[in-house]
Amino acid sequence: MDVSTGMCSAWEEEAARAEVEGTDLVLSVGGDGTILRAARAVAPLSVPIVGVNLGKLGFLTELTADEVRDRLPALLNGEGWIDERSMLRAELPGRDTLHALNDIVIARGVNPRVIYVDIAIDGTALTTYKADGVIVASATGSTGYSLAAGGPILYPQARDMVLNPIAPHPTFDNSLVLPSASVVELKVRADRQAVLSVDGQVDLMLESGDTVKVSLSPHVTRLLRLNPPTIFYSTLVRRLVPR
Repeated sequence: MDVSTGMCSAWEEEAARAEVEGTDLVLSVGGDGTILRAARAVAPLSVPIVGVNLGKLGFLTELTADEVRDRLPALLNGEGWIDERSMLRAELPGRDTLHALNDIVIARGVNPRVIYVDIAIDGTALTTYKADGVIVASATGSTGYSLAAGGPILYPQARDMVLNPIAPHPTFDNSLVLPSASVVELKVRADRQAVLSVDGQVDLMLESGDTVKVSLSPHVTRLLRLNPPTIFYSTLVRRLVPR
């Protein structure tokens, strides 16, 4: 089999997108963070990704470094299945539109004081969180920061979203699981700048009064798998329960 290859850094998303265009497969070598960067770079192109884990958790990766030589040929020969993961879209009117595989987070910056975030869902006011921040997570992101903040775990192929406050002060402090068609509006009220974080990797500063609209992205991340879908459960227990 003739296979032509190229190589680029996942940290340079625009360059990676240009490199990937026209290819059939992306091999992401690193950890889950590398896959998050690769996912944002290639999502508009719908190119499948195979993750090789050099990190610690490896929720998203498919192969270990020791398995690549033996198992990668099967993937190149057309074996395996496509695991489609929902992504999120964050819109800042008049500024930016960003996409995330894990989560969109609005949080206080270096200032230790809480921020206020007014929440509306599908145009209907819900509550105002007085908190360190608010997370909107995809099903994939439900095992990340949102889980650490007390949120639920969603099945990874689910198209629902999780709305989860971070360390809320006495207020409505429950997590909500929202259907795929939902649009969440988050309006910031803070004495100082807040931060919009995309997958914990891309940060934008927000001023008091800024509104961020979060919904499902039209893009999905396509992960090429050999392991069966049910491996998620054993992986979950193995990687989250201390031994």
